[in-house]
Amino acid sequence: MFRSGFVAILGRPNVGKSTLLNRLVGQKIAITSPVAQTTRHRIKGVVTTEKGQIVFLDTPGFSKPLDRLGNYISDESLAALNEADLFVLVVDASQPPGKGDAWVAEQIKATGKFVILVLNKVDTLKNRQAKLIEHRLQYAKLFEGYPNSRMISLSAKTGRNLSELTEAVIRKLPEGPMYFPEEAVTDQRMREISAEIIREKVLLNTREEIPHSVAVGIESFDESQADLIRIDAVLYVDQKSQKGILIGQQGSMIKTIGIQAREEIEELVEQKVHLALNVKVRENWRKDAVFLKSLGLAPPAAKSPT
Repeated sequence: MFRSGFVAILGRPNVGKSTLLNRLVGQKIAITSPVAQTTRHRIKGVVTTEKGQIVFLDTPGFSKPLDRLGNYISDESLAALNEADLFVLVVDASQPPGKGDAWVAEQIKATGKFVILVLNKVDTLKNRQAKLIEHRLQYAKLFEGYPNSRMISLSAKTGRNLSELTEAVIRKLPEGPMYFPEEAVTDQRMREISAEIIREKVLLNTREEIPHSVAVGIESFDESQADLIRIDAVLYVDQKSQKGILIGQQGSMIKTIGIQAREEIEELVEQKVHLALNVKVRENWRKDAVFLKSLGLAPPAAKSPT
């Protein structure tokens, strides 16, 4: 019997959902950074074995929306509750559960669907087993009395217990077809992945200075040459001061971002890449529904802001 289905990876911001997805599919398809709410889209990651095919949905972390972009991110996470056959709820094993974890657990229980509670980052507690046991008991209470649940401890960083998670998921999926070719790992085009890689390098190099004030638009993605891909991208920011930070003294920051992004994209596409970056100021872009839609960050029916 071949099993298949859609599995939403849920959880609070910065618990390691994207790192887990990258580990599961065996390559980087989702960006990661210490900044909360790094993920903005639901990214599909595909894992195929002899027994079945899992289509993982990497969702943004649940948090209170503050603008149109925040609304979109929140809607992406909530939509996954309806679309998925079952859930993988990722929590940070190094921390006790908070109100946010309890709220997400309640949303899951309301669906009646099966959930695997993943205690991630156990590698950070390797010398503190008593603390891990304490947190494990606290997280278990989130689904006390809920029959459709299981708990697995793992480390997305080291890969510990990943096969146990994959096997547990497949056993709970319904009988079904192969939705993607056997060799597929994601539904994302290289154009979209490149934009996210560039944004990741911005987050990693600027940290608190420009957390969510940057958007990346790919102006052109030219694959017409056999041995070279040419990418022109624009980094949009809210304020002129942020533009200065991104460019850096004598262009040092934008050069660093460009080099790091280009090298990672080249590794993925396995050929040379020419990456040109430009920085533009677009005030209040996070509240501009039309602009957000052009970047794929707003529902199709979004209206222009009033």
